[in-house]
Amino acid sequence: MLKIDSHTHIIPKKLPNWSEKFGYGDFIYLQHHRKGFAKMMRGNQFFREIKENSWNAELRIREYEKFNTQVQVVCTIPVMFSYWARPLDCLELSKFLNDHIADLVAKYPRHYLGLGTLPMQDSELAIQELERCREIGLQGVQIGSNINDLNLNEERFFPVFEACERLGMAVLVHPWNMMGEKQMQRYWLPWLVSMPAETSRAICSMIFGGIFERLPGLRVNFAHAGGSFLPTLGRIQHGFDCRPDLVAIDNNVSPKTYLKKFWVDSITHDPLMLEYVLKLVGSKHITLGTDYPFPLGDLEVGKFIEEMNLDAGTVSDIFHGAALAWLNIPKERFA
Repeated sequence: MLKIDSHTHIIPKKLPNWSEKFGYGDFIYLQHHRKGFAKMMRGNQFFREIKENSWNAELRIREYEKFNTQVQVVCTIPVMFSYWARPLDCLELSKFLNDHIADLVAKYPRHYLGLGTLPMQDSELAIQELERCREIGLQGVQIGSNINDLNLNEERFFPVFEACERLGMAVLVHPWNMMGEKQMQRYWLPWLVSMPAETSRAICSMIFGGIFERLPGLRVNFAHAGGSFLPTLGRIQHGFDCRPDLVAIDNNVSPKTYLKKFWVDSITHDPLMLEYVLKLVGSKHITLGTDYPFPLGDLEVGKFIEEMNLDAGTVSDIFHGAALAWLNIPKERFA
């Protein structure tokens, strides 16, 4: 069965030293300090060590074959968003990353689909780069759960979403710039607590801000099974019902109405949670995801799903059907 991993990250092997070039900021660059590994440096500070599968396209394909997976949707690592940078500098960085992914897709069209990154701090430049992403063969874009602490429903971002709908470009919302990150560094809490909350923040902002109501053709996928949105939907719906004066001020349509108006990936790490997500959004709105190549991901691609005794149609939806619908591409592309 065709497997499309809808959520993976990649980075070029070589990055310019953007901080030196632009003369400011803690942009990411790589130090290849030992064979098969590199240090991601945030300015002069160590951020993370990554393995060769973060940039080696052929190694990734071989690793995926072990799990009978043929296709990866690739996008940049969220720390590369750089929304804090000057807009034109972020545009230059985005172009560099997007060209790398477009080249990858062109070289391995049966193995890779690409999502670009945008300078979201400037909507005009973001739309300009979105249009170019489409021209160079990318299927959509990945954006953060907030833009410099501003929620996605802010009117300044609406033209970007409007352009995504108009151009038929898919959107992956990935948590980043996590709330409370500086206050909870211990125990890896930003990744364990803030990331799920960030994704719920993004979904709630787009629902309550009327984004889905105004743009019914917008195709959005939310990372990590929608974070904490679905597990706390009862509370969110109850808040909408009991305090519409606070919650329903920009959109008076019930949150539950939108459950099949967007997609989430399958990264739950837990069969019981995936069963719950299936009950809420249905298999046609759950895309297979791993967060490859990072250790917090579901790196045994689809293994726990295969062990859940789901019917063939449900598995087919998760393994490729939902992703093909989200990205608006025919299955025949991979025949």
